[in-house]
Amino acid sequence: MAPEPGQERSEDFVVGGDLLTDVGGTIGSSVLSTPAMIGMMEHCSSVLAYEQLPEGSATVGFEVCVKHVAAALEGARCVVRSKLREVVEGRKLRFDVEVTEGDRTIGVGTHERRVIATNQLG
Repeated sequence: MAPEPGQERSEDFVVGGDLLTDVGGTIGSSVLSTPAMIGMMEHCSSVLAYEQLPEGSATVGFEVCVKHVAAALEGARCVVRSKLREVVEGRKLRFDVEVTEGDRTIGVGTHERRVIATNQLG
């Protein structure tokens, strides 16, 4: 099995704990932080790819290009989605990613990962 364009994955999550920021107390509320949103996008993409890779392979992220366009308050129920858009040379994977809360877009963009052999790590 190998990653193929068009494959998709989504995960539900609740905004809380380590996903929160109040921007150093400057905004008066706790919201989904941009780094946490990106982390959710990367995680969803990495699991999507990993499920399709042969044993001994994994992926590492190397590019993220996203916009954080709306706040998701503490306790919000969100969905992160990843769709594999393109596979280049069998090892560069390009994903379309988004986080939504109901009909609202919280973040949207692209993410790229590279396939690696896990036996070549440290």
